[in-house]
Amino acid sequence: MSVSHRVTVQPYAGTGPEAVQGEEGTARRPRGHRRKARKRRGKALMGGTAMLLAATAGWFTVGPGSGSSPQVTAAGSADKPDPDAASLKAGTTQAGTLRSEPAAANRSDRADGTYASIPGLGPAFSAKIPQQTRQLVVASGKDRNASDTTVTLWTRTPDNRWKPGTAWQGHNAYKGWTTDKHTDDLHSPIGVFSLTDAGGRKADPGSKLPYDQDSHFVVGGTGFNGEQLAGSFDYVVAINYNRVTGVSPLDGRFPDGKSKGGGIWLHVDHGGPTHGCVSLPEDQMIELLKTLDPAAHPMIAMADAATLAT
Repeated sequence: MSVSHRVTVQPYAGTGPEAVQGEEGTARRPRGHRRKARKRRGKALMGGTAMLLAATAGWFTVGPGSGSSPQVTAAGSADKPDPDAASLKAGTTQAGTLRSEPAAANRSDRADGTYASIPGLGPAFSAKIPQQTRQLVVASGKDRNASDTTVTLWTRTPDNRWKPGTAWQGHNAYKGWTTDKHTDDLHSPIGVFSLTDAGGRKADPGSKLPYDQDSHFVVGGTGFNGEQLAGSFDYVVAINYNRVTGVSPLDGRFPDGKSKGGGIWLHVDHGGPTHGCVSLPEDQMIELLKTLDPAAHPMIAMADAATLAT
């Protein structure tokens, strides 16, 4: 499978002031693009033009690059095995989507199913979770060089314990994970990042995060496994890696420089590896959008399972 694969795009003619080179192509975006309201209904991007290549700066599933921002803290890369990551209990949702429940959920030290600390999350990562964060998405990759990921939303209880949600199966970058992300390296960045902004091609499904509906959330062509990419950006949550927060996920500025990539998102899974993003089935993306709450200061801890355990 060639890693030089590129997807087709839908060009948009415009006069945006800035061309941004990303891992998946070039996009023209105006600086400081912002949403006028939480539920923006298809309004054109401010003063700009956008050409979302299934590759723009890492925005998306075929997407993405990375870097580091004040909102981000990168973790180390030890190879300590995670005793819980490989043990999964399979199940199905009402919609028939395959899900998994972490075996650790059956080993809580209390009848309410909560934990004093999140299983599989070691002291280095746990120390990076602020006390004010009450929602933590954990994206646990199968292996340092693999593209399969299990995603679980954990909620902090009033007595400072953690309760797991359902574990969802998704994907990360084609070449796995890295602590030194660069443009077009086909890796997902390792670290702990805040989640503040959402958007998508489709209408707001009930997101509590500011949501930017825009027709420029598009991608076309096929992925690394020959799967269709259309619809991958119907719903996205920006991961605050090398990006300006408080603006649309479409904003193309890279605080740490273009060489560190950017546009790392949670987005709809297309059935194969991404360029840097983390992907989930559409039903789960909608559920996540409806659940993440700015008042809970949501964050994501993302890496391969062995690194998360450090």
